[in-house]
Amino acid sequence: MPSAQDLTPRALDLMSKLIAFDTTSRLSNLALIEWVEAYLDDLGVAHRRVPNAERTKTNLIATLGPAIEGGVVLSGHTDVVPVDGQAWSSDPFKVEQRGSRLYGRGTCDMKGFLALALAAAPDILAVSPKKPVHLAFSYDEEIGCLGAPDMIKVIAAELPRPALVVVGEPTNMEAVRGHKGISTFKVTVTGHEAHSSQTQLGVSAIMEAVKLMAGLSDLAAKLEREADPASPFIPKHATLTIGVVNGGTAGNILARECSFLFDLRCQGGLDPDQILTGFYAQVREMDAALKARFPECGVKLERRSNTPPLNPEEGGAAEAFARRLAGDNGPPRVVAFAAEAGQFQGAGFSTVICGPGSIDQAHQPDEFVELSQMERGAAFMARLVDWAAAGE
Repeated sequence: MPSAQDLTPRALDLMSKLIAFDTTSRLSNLALIEWVEAYLDDLGVAHRRVPNAERTKTNLIATLGPAIEGGVVLSGHTDVVPVDGQAWSSDPFKVEQRGSRLYGRGTCDMKGFLALALAAAPDILAVSPKKPVHLAFSYDEEIGCLGAPDMIKVIAAELPRPALVVVGEPTNMEAVRGHKGISTFKVTVTGHEAHSSQTQLGVSAIMEAVKLMAGLSDLAAKLEREADPASPFIPKHATLTIGVVNGGTAGNILARECSFLFDLRCQGGLDPDQILTGFYAQVREMDAALKARFPECGVKLERRSNTPPLNPEEGGAAEAFARRLAGDNGPPRVVAFAAEAGQFQGAGFSTVICGPGSIDQAHQPDEFVELSQMERGAAFMARLVDWAAAGE
């Protein structure tokens, strides 16, 4: 049977190879997927793609072991967030070890986990596993968990029913039973250009957008005030933030267009649409008022994503499994970030989050994972190999 000492160096080498692929979400992940496919081909492992409509990106599914029910899915996303404008101390697409830390974009979020899963693959095959381990690698998680739903549909409809899913987001190799959901939106206000001294002749899209953003800011404050003190999440309340604002061409022109992006993150039991009822009404009223002045003006609201929460499953098979393999006897845990775990749960799978690294380092310049976290992840995978061999 393999040991963590055997798996760790193999995983570190694979992580370096995966991070060398720039899979920022705005780009394709096909080069990385092709490399993984070649790796699996060398092991004699069949695999299949579940691509996007344009075939510029793809999910990847592979099964290690027999095609029978009761297997474990190891799931993770291949995309990473941008490094634009961040002050990195080293090349973000080249792993650099400094002391006990391994730096690079995706080291913790979440190519470290993908590398651990791939590093364990030869050992899983070598023990003639009695239960399968399925690999499920997705695209576009970072922009709203957009790729995973099609992949999950294939897993649910076409694979022998897996017993549980482990999503390897960074949790310090501790089992996490719940996460918030996320709904993301784009608001575009169209105004009517005019000289800034002649406000009666035009509509500033920026000035109108500010009113909508003020409404969202007030709503965010209300959500904080109404936080449930018994909530296990940090922060306890649903959070609403505006992340990007664009608009205008010059300081002395009434802006023709202004757009902004915002997200709403809610724990289970809260309905995003119910929370936003007042904002929806504000958008409709402003749209009608602007069109009454100039027909081409108005407000467009687009939902970009709607990712469900992962709701804690008391006595859940996935959490118990992850705790056993991770040696985790700690208290029940939930996290504020969103992940694909809620989508797996929505398809009927017992699901847990457990992976190396800390979310505190994710999306940051000089993102890193501690070497000790990769070693703990390797120990998890070594126990997974034992489980597959025993089929328990």
